[in-house]
Amino acid sequence: MAAGPEHPGRRGWAERLLGGAASRTAPAAPRPTTEAPRSVRLAALLVGLEALALVGVAGTVLWLALTGSPDSTGRALAEVVYVLLGAAALAAGAVGLWRVAGWARGPVVVLQLLLGLLGYVTAFDGGRPLLGVPLLACVAGVLWFLATPEARLAYSER
Repeated sequence: MAAGPEHPGRRGWAERLLGGAASRTAPAAPRPTTEAPRSVRLAALLVGLEALALVGVAGTVLWLALTGSPDSTGRALAEVVYVLLGAAALAAGAVGLWRVAGWARGPVVVLQLLLGLLGYVTAFDGGRPLLGVPLLACVAGVLWFLATPEARLAYSER
C-alpha cells in the first residue's frame, strides 16, 4: 500500500527502504560581509602581481623551450605547467584575500614563504640580485600587510 494524500501518516515501501525526501529547513541567515581593510587589499594586490609575474615567467620558459634546444623538452614543458599552477594558486589566493575569505590567508602565507626561499636562492646563491631582491621585497610586503592589526582583526571576526 503506497502512502499518498489519503494516508498521510503511512510511509510506502520505497520511502522506508530508501528514505524520504528531506524536509524543508529554515533559510540560512545572511552571512555578515566585512569590508576588507586597506592592508588586506594591498596584500591581495601584491599577490596578484606575483601571479602575473609567474605567468610571465611561464611564458618566457615556454618561449625558450620552443625556440632553443633544451636538454629535455618534456621537462621544460612540465616546468611551464608547474609555474602556471603556482600562478593559479596565487591568483586564487589574491581573490580570496580581496574577499577576506577564511581559507585564503594560510595558503597565501605558505606560498609567500616558498617564494621567499626562491627569492633568497635567486638573489644570493644564484647571483641574480636584480631578480631575487624584488621578489623578496614583494614577499616581505605581503607578509607585513597580513600581519597588521587590522588584517588580523578582519580574519578573527570571520
